[in-house]
Amino acid sequence: MNQQQLFEQIQKKRSFLCVGLDTDIQKIPQHLKDTSDPVFSFNKEIIDATAGFSVAYKPNLAFYESLGSKGMESLEKTVRYIKSKFPEIFVIADAKRGDIGNTSNLYARAFFDQQDFDAVTVAPYMGEDSVKPFMTYLDKWVILLALTSNKGASDFQFIEDKESGDKLFETVLKTSQNWGTTENLMYVVGATKAEKLKEIRTIVPNHFLLVPGVGAQGGSLQEVAKNGMNSKCGLLVNSSRGIIYASSETDFATKAGAAAAGVQKEMEVLLKEAGLI
Repeated sequence: MNQQQLFEQIQKKRSFLCVGLDTDIQKIPQHLKDTSDPVFSFNKEIIDATAGFSVAYKPNLAFYESLGSKGMESLEKTVRYIKSKFPEIFVIADAKRGDIGNTSNLYARAFFDQQDFDAVTVAPYMGEDSVKPFMTYLDKWVILLALTSNKGASDFQFIEDKESGDKLFETVLKTSQNWGTTENLMYVVGATKAEKLKEIRTIVPNHFLLVPGVGAQGGSLQEVAKNGMNSKCGLLVNSSRGIIYASSETDFATKAGAAAAGVQKEMEVLLKEAGLI
């Protein structure tokens, strides 16, 4: 999926919602725990209920890896289900990989050859050779961590280079543009840092941004849109807990669908105000 195709999906669904499939076996409804694959059963119902309002899904690998081989089987079944029933939806592996080149090459094979994700999140700390292997795949995307929403982001990401005056996250944004293009490189920018989005847009005006932290983490969708939207929307705003755990009862999928619909309605208004639909 290229940038224009992603934008067309945003226009068609009047939404730039990404639903985070952070499926915790301890939080899913009790009645699903007697099924042969509780995690997949939960994901399938969430997907069916929210696909009409979402342009992307983002499974966080930790929730699946923590369950061993059975968890990875649930993940593979989830990705296959999305690809078969909703092929227009963008699927992100939230894996935060980033290692020496030959290891990154194997990670790329795992996510793009074996599991058919459209994108993978990558940590830039080890530099260009740790990122490039992911970019050798046509029609696949790297989503590079730039400015994250967690409290510890300030430990390193705001360290300032005394010569250039750039903070570390700004150096990541500037340097990495030499590694990829607007067609294969996105950036993670946390919604809790929404005030920085305007500044970030001066550095990467045309790239898509994956924005976690709206909803349960306290980020403002309106502030994100005001400061981060560009002429092709350029945003995938992720919500996880606020949607998938809207209920812990047998009505969990219905409530998740209603929560996703509510976010989509807000996004539709913002897209109209920006003249994008």
